[in-house]
Amino acid sequence: MMNSLWIAKTGMNAQQTNMDTVSHNLANVTTTGFKRQTAVFEDLIYQNLRQVGSQVDEQNQLPTGMHMGLGVRSVATTRTFSQGTPLETGKAYDVAVNGDGFFQIQMPDGSTTYTRDGTFALNGDGTLVTSGGYPLLDGITVPPDSRSFTISKTGIVTVLAPGETEPQQIGQLNLATFINPAGLEPVGENLYRETPASGAPQTGAPGDTSIGTVLQCYLESSNVNVVNELVTMIQTQRAYEMNSKAISTSDQMLGRLVQI
Repeated sequence: MMNSLWIAKTGMNAQQTNMDTVSHNLANVTTTGFKRQTAVFEDLIYQNLRQVGSQVDEQNQLPTGMHMGLGVRSVATTRTFSQGTPLETGKAYDVAVNGDGFFQIQMPDGSTTYTRDGTFALNGDGTLVTSGGYPLLDGITVPPDSRSFTISKTGIVTVLAPGETEPQQIGQLNLATFINPAGLEPVGENLYRETPASGAPQTGAPGDTSIGTVLQCYLESSNVNVVNELVTMIQTQRAYEMNSKAISTSDQMLGRLVQI
């Protein structure tokens, strides 16, 4: 009877993890480029009380066994990299990825991180940087006297200099893709790091094979669906309540056994 207490406890722990994941998704429903997470679970080891196919006698075998499960545990959180809705902002330095691909960001320690958040701005040197102040790996710097700033769908960056009628190319915005983007490690600030699970980045210009295009004056919204998250929250709450009820029932049954 004690097994039921511990089994229900693992169920409550699992549903708490599920609720934490849903809460994190809802908290980031307006975060630019955010990708929703899903908790993954697996059942625990079984007590093999009766082996399937064991011999009853010289001629007969058991058609079924008796395996008592010991509960559940959380094993992973997976991230869904489906496209968020591009939202027009009207800001020249805002860029959204339409399709597969990540912006490449240069970190202070020399490493490279990746993001879907195209909320860019110019720093004091005219360099295009993220909202956290990190420059793009492509090193795009805008001349201070530029009259316009344009990024094409294929990532070509041009400006119009004073007295000129034809735009001048000042850089190329490239994107990186991964075989398994769900294997990227989130490090905060809307940034991800490459891991052995994600595979090495494949870089190229927007619009190349398997690489999405970019949209200037747009930002990609979060792909969190509030209605779906609320439904998952209700399911999680009910599952938590049922596991709690299982603990209460097991406790009552144990109390009655003690009285016998």
